[in-house]
Amino acid sequence: MPVIKTDRESIIQKSINLFKVHGYYSTTMAAIGEACGLIKGSIYHHFKSKEELALECLKYIHEYFNREIFSIAYSNQLTSKEKLSLFTGKVEDYFMNSEGGCLLGNFALEISNNIPLLKDEIVKYFQNWENAISQILEPEIGEEQAKEKAMQIVSATQGSIMLMRLYGNSDAFKIQNRAIINLLS
Repeated sequence: MPVIKTDRESIIQKSINLFKVHGYYSTTMAAIGEACGLIKGSIYHHFKSKEELALECLKYIHEYFNREIFSIAYSNQLTSKEKLSLFTGKVEDYFMNSEGGCLLGNFALEISNNIPLLKDEIVKYFQNWENAISQILEPEIGEEQAKEKAMQIVSATQGSIMLMRLYGNSDAFKIQNRAIINLLS
């Protein structure tokens, strides 16, 4: 295997895929190095530990969602229905074109009780997701119902992502997304 130079972002992107498919504990630094075309020790020039790398992966996805998806909820140019449809469509695009399900959901199940630093980032991500959906729904159904519905939507979406991965097809995920869009029809 030729050893190549690579940057932090490339390592993060390849690590995200490995973590999503194999999990935190089954993904070794050696496997990450191999996927990046690096020797294992080279990764430590960019990240002090596997935990630090995993945290940067979580932050990378969280920042993407904040910028590309959650921000839709705060747009003043769209109606609530348009926001919900666009939001749901972007979530669908992300997960339909991403092997391994939801890294933050996977990690929440696998490691959140063992690595508090990672748990904190996962909690922030899911809170931001709920807050964005609540922001979209609140003008239509009120604050209290919007918060409850947002939690239900995030929970059901994560469950449908898990089923999509388990069954190897997207039926449950697509059904869930149609139900979300139909909330404001």
